[in-house]
Amino acid sequence: MPPPKKISARQRVLAQWRGVDLSPLETARAVRARAAGDVLSGVLLGLRMDDRRAEAEVVKVWNSLIDPNIVAHAQPAGLRKGTLFVNVDSNVWLSEIVRYRRREILDRLQHSFGKNVIQRISFRVG
Repeated sequence: MPPPKKISARQRVLAQWRGVDLSPLETARAVRARAAGDVLSGVLLGLRMDDRRAEAEVVKVWNSLIDPNIVAHAQPAGLRKGTLFVNVDSNVWLSEIVRYRRREILDRLQHSFGKNVIQRISFRVG
C-alpha cells in the first residue's frame, strides 16, 4: 500500500470549505506539458492545413487551366467534401457557364486533381 500523499494547508482548507476533497480530480485534470512535436500534428489537423493547401492549388490551376474569359468572371471560393464552390459575377455568366461550360471545366479540373478531389462544381452569383 503506497504511503498517503502530503496535503498542503491550502488543499485542506479548500476541502473543508467545499465539504469534499477534489484534489485528486484537480491533479488528474492538470495540463501536463508535452513536446511541441507531439502537439504540432494535432494543431495542423485542427487548422485543416492540407485542405487549405489544396484550395490554394485549385486557385492557381484554375487561373492557368480555364479559359481567360471565364476566369475574368468566375473564381473558386472553396473546396469542401469534393465540391468546388465557384463565385460568378453575374447571372448572365452563371447561365453561360452552367449551360455550356460546366462539363468542360469539371473534366479539366478532374484531370488535373483527380476525380476524388473534385467530384462536383457548384456555381453561384457572388
